[in-house]
Order: sequence, then structure tokens, then C-alpha cells
Amino acid sequence: MITGITAAGTSLKHDQMSSTDSETTAHDTDQESVATALRAVLGALPDTPQAAAALAEGKAIADIVASLELPEKLLLASTVYPLVRDKILDINILENSKLEDIPRIVIGLVQLGQFTLPADWQPGEALAVQQSEALRKMLLAVVSDVRLVLVRIAEQLYRLRNAKRASLAEQKQLAIETREIYAALASRLGVWQLKWELEDLAFRYLDPDTYRKIAAALNEKRGERERFIAQVTTELRQELDRQSIKAIVSGRPKHIYSIWRKMQRKDRGLEALYDIRAVRVLVDDIKDCYAVLGAVHNLWSYLPGEFDDYIANPKDNDYRSLHTAVLGPDGKSVEIQIRTHDMHRQAELGVAAHWRYKEGGGSPAAFDQKIRFLRQILEPDNDGEDLLAQIRDDVFEDRVYAVSPKGDVVELAAHATPLDFAYHVHTQVGHRCRGAKANGRIVPLTYVVQNGDQIEIITGSQAQPSRDWLVPKLGFLASPRARGKVRNWFRLQDRDQHLRQGRDILERELHRLNVRDLATDEIARQLKHKNTETLCVALGAGDLTSASVATALQQLRGNEPVEQFRAKRGARDTGRKTDAIAISGIGDLMSNFARCCRPVPPEPVVGYITQGRGVSIHRADCRNCLNLKQRNPERIVEVSWGDSDSASYPVDLQLRAMDRSGLIRDISAVLADEKANVTDMTTHVDRKTMQTIMDISIDIRDLPTLSSAIGRLEQVPNVVSVRRRT
Repeated sequence: MITGITAAGTSLKHDQMSSTDSETTAHDTDQESVATALRAVLGALPDTPQAAAALAEGKAIADIVASLELPEKLLLASTVYPLVRDKILDINILENSKLEDIPRIVIGLVQLGQFTLPADWQPGEALAVQQSEALRKMLLAVVSDVRLVLVRIAEQLYRLRNAKRASLAEQKQLAIETREIYAALASRLGVWQLKWELEDLAFRYLDPDTYRKIAAALNEKRGERERFIAQVTTELRQELDRQSIKAIVSGRPKHIYSIWRKMQRKDRGLEALYDIRAVRVLVDDIKDCYAVLGAVHNLWSYLPGEFDDYIANPKDNDYRSLHTAVLGPDGKSVEIQIRTHDMHRQAELGVAAHWRYKEGGGSPAAFDQKIRFLRQILEPDNDGEDLLAQIRDDVFEDRVYAVSPKGDVVELAAHATPLDFAYHVHTQVGHRCRGAKANGRIVPLTYVVQNGDQIEIITGSQAQPSRDWLVPKLGFLASPRARGKVRNWFRLQDRDQHLRQGRDILERELHRLNVRDLATDEIARQLKHKNTETLCVALGAGDLTSASVATALQQLRGNEPVEQFRAKRGARDTGRKTDAIAISGIGDLMSNFARCCRPVPPEPVVGYITQGRGVSIHRADCRNCLNLKQRNPERIVEVSWGDSDSASYPVDLQLRAMDRSGLIRDISAVLADEKANVTDMTTHVDRKTMQTIMDISIDIRDLPTLSSAIGRLEQVPNVVSVRRRT
């Protein structure tokens, strides 16, 4: 069963794989070691018809891949891939057999083999253009090595070649899949030698009558055509020899599908096509291409409108060549293609022609240029699209491709979630979303979708979006468009309901920030609303979030007219980050934040001169400070916040939660994400409610950061409430 592995794995020429004899020898030794290990693995397989058939398929695929001159490890992986795909060989055995990258390649091929036509596809039904394009792009995006897609194309060609005995429905399904996905993909990659055969075989199964008519017409005059081509090539060689131009002249095969396409496009019969008779000329460099063109036009009269210079103006997939049609001997038309050997190699192998340089240690600049080109050819032609937007969209890192349960491919923005997927499918699916599965497993709605994930949305009977979905930091939605749909849903709800819910949001935000000294109408005006009522409606409708309230508080505090005098202070560490506090008229006294109120910028603050502990900094509305001011007004001093961007300030929080394993870890992770430093944490149990109460002391930057931290803590599972403690 293993006899064909070495031949398939060593089909590349050694002078193409390395630049020195020593490198070639080392490369050959490594490949032989891998081949030996692979023979040992396959030698242990049961000698069954299923195993023999899978290995024969693998060898046939490897033979097709070998024509693209891909690395030997890809040929070896192609050989064993059908065994793993059909579960004859366990991938774990390959991973434990010192086979270098082969197991990883095989896993990628198995993953690619899972993508096919949607489950509800009917024989003879073509895919939507957008769907087939999305599937082609996903195939290139889901694998770490794009060369694996070439192996998948080779597998598709093998299946077409062996579909003669399949049912008509199976043949049509395979042909549609080939035409819509794999032939188009081979064309985008410029792998012409696979593209032509894929198109011809698919055309044969989809329209057998037309295929047979064209094939019969070509066969009837094959002898005459071959004699004509021989005469043309002989005369052209003689002319090129006279001009000392070194060239290879040969007849060019014409493919049935391309003939039919041209007949349809030009609305002509077979005899009216100029390029049924075709000749190809290969030369060493570009200047010889144009020299040959001049020789051709000197020999025969050219046909106006039938000349194309794809060297000066390459096609989108980097195809380059000169095409001209002339009236040859006996006044019969003939098409002549002129290109260099490198252009011909590019035309036949496409991107595969450049990958071998990377394997052999060749020019990295050429490889990088090809990768940039590969990204550019993935998008369909769209002359009206802005070039920068097109290039941005071509970069795979900006897109993720998921699959619906029906097999449809959905293109999403990077970092999209199942909720984004739901809203992309349909707005009502998003509104009624209650949960999601990724690859058959329940995942949270904040799960980040990966390329190739199959996403299933669990819906309820009624639309019931959550306002938490509108908060970007919570990670429910990555798409602004999806968030807009959620806002529209809330906007369409009853205004009274919006008012009630918005008032609850406002009161909860002010309560948890412990803000009592600002009128809500001032907050509304700061947020460009007429009064508190319209502000609450906007909060309830989802047009504003609770974070907007914290930002408005920050701005209002900063705009309050406070008479400030900032005395110069020397650099001195007081044990607490008070370098951003300026105290008027008392010099460089030690200062600290009062534990009773824990002020945070930009809340108004005052100082109270204590006995032995310097100046204690209080919120201006602190009850303790107001009592001290009544008893000892002479000890009150004016203070103001400084300008330090790196300063942080102590805040006390009280958190209530139902205890569980990992609760403190999750709380600490949230605070770390918000760059809040935990300075103290104590816990006790409320026997009446059986809730765990945590008193947490943190250092925080400002009010909006505090609001964000409290909001995220409230989203931690089992957390009941969080509020600022004074």
C-alpha cells in the first residue's frame, strides 16, 4: 500500500529546491526520513479495500499537486489525507510519528473538505454570486497556509475525473460546486492548467449535449487543423531563425468550455471564432516578445480589434502575454500568443510558481510581493469601488467567515460575536436571540467567532434585546450596524416604558457613584437634552448609555467655577498618590484622602487640617466634613485637583454576590482590565440574604473609569449589586 509514497513525494527537481549542493543533500535526507516514518505508519494499516481505495485516491491527488511543483511535504500530506478524512487512519498516530508539519497540513485539508454546497441545495440550482464569493474567500481565510487550497482544488479535479459512473444528480451537484467555487478560485489564483480541466469537465456534466456537439465539430476537422498549425509553426520558426530570435513555437490546445463561452459572448458560430486555431511562442525576455510580434505581423495581415497587450496591461490575476489574430496561410485566421518562459510558468502555475522560492530560500521580496498580489485578487472586479477600501477589505484579518446550519457562509467583521451573526442573518433573529452554539457547543453571546465556525442561534418566541448589548466594553456586539438595530428596537417601544426604564438607569448610576449634589436637569443639559424627562427617554430607548452619564458628571465637575490657587510644591512621596493635589496657602503639608467619602476627580473637594495627620481631603458634600466645618471653621482650607495624568485616587466599593468558586478571580480580572489597583478587600456573609458582601478598596483614575468598572463588575456571574461606599 505504501509503494507510491516515495515517487509522489520526490517528484520535484532538486535544483529547484535549494541553492547549494549541501542544502540539497540535507533537504533530501530530511525528506527521506519523513517518507520512511510515513511508510512505517501506513504499513501498520489493515489491508482492506477501503484503505487501498483511499490511498489510491491520495496518490492521484498527489500526482495532480506535483504538477504545480509544490513542496514534497504537501505531496506526502496529500497522499495520506483521504485516509484521515475517511477515518481509516487516526490523526493522533500521525502526530506521534515525527512527521514534522504533515499532521498540521492534513488537519487543514480535512477542515477544508468540510465546506461544500448548502444543505438545502437542489441539483441544477446555481449559487447566489454573493454566497459563492463568500465561500471562496472563506476557503482562503480559514487555513494558515493558502497552498492547501490548491490541494483542495486538486481533490475536486480528481472527483470530477471519477464521476463518470455517478448518478446524474451527483454529477450536477459536483459540477455546480466546481463551476461556482473551485474553477473560479483556480482562475483567481492563476492556476490555469487546473482551471481549464475543471471548467471542461463541469461543462460536460452540466450541458452534455452542447459539449458533445462542440467536441464532435472539433474532431471532424482535427486533421485539417493540425496540418494548418504545422504549416504556421514551420513558417514562423523560419522567420524567427532569420531574425536570430531564439523561441519555442508550438500549437496551443483549445478548451471546449472557453470556446462555448466565446461563442456566447460574441454570438458567433464555431467557424467564426479566430482562435480555434492557435499557436504559442515562448521567448527568453520581454523585448523578444515584441520582436516576435513584429515578425508575425510582417508574415501575415493582422485582424483589427483582435490585439491585446497583457504585458503592458496585465489582467487582474497578473496574467501577462501578447495576443494577436492574423490571417495565416490560405487566408485562415489563427490566434498567436507570445510570452516569456517566466510568464508562461506564471500562467500555468499561478501563485504556486512563486511559493517554491520561499521553500528554497529564494528572494523574500518576491514572495512578499506575491502575498500582496494574492490578497488583491480575492475580491471580484468593481471599478466603482474606492481602491483603498478594496485593499482594506481584501486583508483577511479584517474579516471572519462563519457557516450557518444550512451551510451558507456569512462574512462578518473581525471580532464578531454570535449576536453579530444573528443580526446579520435577520434583524428579528437578533432581537429574539437567547443563546448560541458554535460547532455544536453552547457558547456565551460574547464568544468571538473564529473562521469556519458553524454558528447556530437559539431564539425565543418574543423579541427581547438587552440594553447591555449596546455597551461596547461588554463585548456583545462588534458591529455598529447591529448596535443600531438594537437602538431602533428600543426606540420603537412605548415612551412611558422608556421613561421608567431610563429613570431607573439614571438613578442607579447616580446611586452607585454616590452623587447627590447635582441636579439631574444639569446632567440632561450637558448631554444636549431639554430636561430630565427627555434624558430618561433617551436612556431607556438605548440612544444613551449609563457611561454617558458618568462622562457628563466628569465634564460638569470640571466646568464648575472654583477659586483655585495652586501653590508650588516640591517632589515628595507622601505614601499615597497625592502629587496631583494642590493646597492653597499652607505650603507643603502632608495630605491624605478621608476614608469617609473617598473623593474622585473631578468632584469638588475641601481640606481639613487635622491634629498630627496633616490635611485630610474630603468631598465638598461629605457629612463628616460639614459637621467638622460647623465646629472648627478655621481648619477648613481650599484645595483643588492637580494636573497629573498618572494620578489615581482611593475609592471604596461594596459588592454583593452569591458565592461561587472563582468569584474573586473574576472580580480581580475585571478590576485589572480597568487598571484599578486593589489596595484592600474584606468579605463577610449576610446571614439574612445568604449573600457574600465584599468591601473593596481600589485606586481609580476618575469618575468615568469608576462607572465603567462598576458596570463590568455587575456583569460578573453571581454578582447581585455593586455601589460606591461612603
